[in-house]
Amino acid sequence: MTEHNLTLNDSGIHDSEVERIFGDSGLLSASIQGYRSRQAQIEMAQAIAQAIAGQKTLLAEAGTGTGKTFAYLIPALLWGGKVIVSTGTKNLQDQLYLRDIPTIKKVLKAPVSVALLKGRANYLCHFHLERTLQNGRLTTREDVGYLRDISRFIKTTSSGDKAELARVPESASVWSLVTSTKDNCMGSECQYYQDCFVMKARKEAQQADVVVVNHHLFFADLALKDTGIAELLPSANTVIFDEAHQLPETATLFFGDTISTSQILELCRDALAEGLSHARDGAEWAKIVAPVERAARDLRLSFPQDSIRLSLQQIAPSSEFFPNLETLKDSLGDLIQVLEKQAERAETIEQCRVRAIDLQDQLDNWKELAPDSKEAKGKPECVLWVEAYSVSLQLHRTPLSIAPIFNKQREGVPRTWIFASATMAVKNDFSHYVSQMGLWDEPARTWPSPFNYQEQGVLYVPEGMPQPNSREYTDAVVDAALPVIEAAGGRTFLLCTTNKAVKHCAERLKDEFTQRGLDFPLFVQGDAGRTELLDRFRAAGNGVLIGSQSFWEGVDVRGEALSLVVIDKLPFAPPDDPVLAARIEAMEKKGLNGFVHHQLPEAIINLKQGAGRLIRDETDRGVLMICDPRLISKPYGKRIWQSLPAFARTRELAVVLKFFANLAQTRSSASE
Repeated sequence: MTEHNLTLNDSGIHDSEVERIFGDSGLLSASIQGYRSRQAQIEMAQAIAQAIAGQKTLLAEAGTGTGKTFAYLIPALLWGGKVIVSTGTKNLQDQLYLRDIPTIKKVLKAPVSVALLKGRANYLCHFHLERTLQNGRLTTREDVGYLRDISRFIKTTSSGDKAELARVPESASVWSLVTSTKDNCMGSECQYYQDCFVMKARKEAQQADVVVVNHHLFFADLALKDTGIAELLPSANTVIFDEAHQLPETATLFFGDTISTSQILELCRDALAEGLSHARDGAEWAKIVAPVERAARDLRLSFPQDSIRLSLQQIAPSSEFFPNLETLKDSLGDLIQVLEKQAERAETIEQCRVRAIDLQDQLDNWKELAPDSKEAKGKPECVLWVEAYSVSLQLHRTPLSIAPIFNKQREGVPRTWIFASATMAVKNDFSHYVSQMGLWDEPARTWPSPFNYQEQGVLYVPEGMPQPNSREYTDAVVDAALPVIEAAGGRTFLLCTTNKAVKHCAERLKDEFTQRGLDFPLFVQGDAGRTELLDRFRAAGNGVLIGSQSFWEGVDVRGEALSLVVIDKLPFAPPDDPVLAARIEAMEKKGLNGFVHHQLPEAIINLKQGAGRLIRDETDRGVLMICDPRLISKPYGKRIWQSLPAFARTRELAVVLKFFANLAQTRSSASE
């Protein structure tokens, strides 16, 4: 094929090429069974081809069913030069690499090389596996079995990617002992450097035409320079973000700083092990490490609550937190002195010394960069806050806006930047996303979904619901949903805005199903990994799945297994979130309304994601049930439902029950 040699200045050639590939009797129709040409997909592919030709930026919002993956991949493979594709999740990353890109390469006969690059925690480390096998520090029988599986796997794998070893769950604690972190990687000093899977993956990415990464990796690298993107970006001609609506949150995570008591406890564990192995006579290692461990635990215990998020200003001046933080710094200083004396005895002790100094610097810097301190002048505005989990405490420094930092990354060499998602705009208005990412004056386009929502679905807002902040609200959601779940024959996603609601709904539904003799299998987030729960839900055919945030997006269940999506509340961010509070305060200083300009558009984009789980295909039919009465009672409610797909709308249960009765009839006559 000669597509690759087309000159990039003639968008007319691109337009006709795109038609030739995507049109009714085009290459895709001829090669892929069941492929149907869609006008919106053709237009999107043409717009992306033009952006690539002119090395421009494009924001592309395409409704569910447009086929956006092929619309950006085909122009990228043909004309994009060196391409980085960044996705929202590792699952989607694997799908692009294992399924979508190979399909397109075959159809186009395109001789492009493709590499998959993940964060270093996804690759087995020869050095750490070897050390764990020797130390035998495993506490459970299960971990011993997993370790046996891993040591067999390392002999046969060519990539070292832990996703290939499905037998060991991703959440197994043994993984942290057999993978490396930026802190404990030996780099070129390592005896296994030649065989290193991380280095191998980076080398392949350097040489490939197309590299598939995920957002976490992309931004971790821009911030930490540790994942290989720093070397890739200068040579890239085209950068494509799929699921681009996730970028503001992901970038915020990485352009800030976080230090955790778990990192300090890990350092203590390693310093003790290495000290005893290589310098047993050099110090009383257990006595040196114990005060640091105690100080890290005391810092966590400054807050008795099980989980908490507080900004620095919200911590009482009399709190134990401040003296405990000083004690931790002092005891860490004592450990550093010992590590400095013993560092030359072993490379691994030297490495602990470097880590300890880095942690001490982070602890010192955290407080010094309080917004009102002189060190903070001239740096991006940040909010300092703490987050406590059951056994660890994290100190965060988070930028109020990532726009200036991200724009700095985009300066320099001209290249194409494509931002693609089904949900970036609020009723075709991109201004919220644009201001978050700093993409002012860049072209933005929307292509609606090809689905006939009016006929395929119903939006149902039940009457008589209490206020969402009332104590009986979650029970009222279950009461309102039960007759609808029964009419749908199970086949339900119940999406909640909090983990507490997930738990409560699960307990209630379990009891109700037993009492009513309803045989609907119940799948609850947390009982198994997301992929496993979804597989079991699909296989059941009449299941009810209850989940929170991780099921609102990136989940694709087509066909009859899913006919009802129930959303308990409008997904407004919790008002006690310290970063949100600081952002709203900053906006209000500029005369903007924090609710209208930030909280509302965020909630709408999130709700569009949740609603998008229902209709995934031309033949899907179903009901979207939003229980929150504010959708009707509040002035902003109209703005919300106008941003949702154009379903038929009702407040009457009878209409919904009739919809499901008709649907059941259609299905049974189709199967006769």
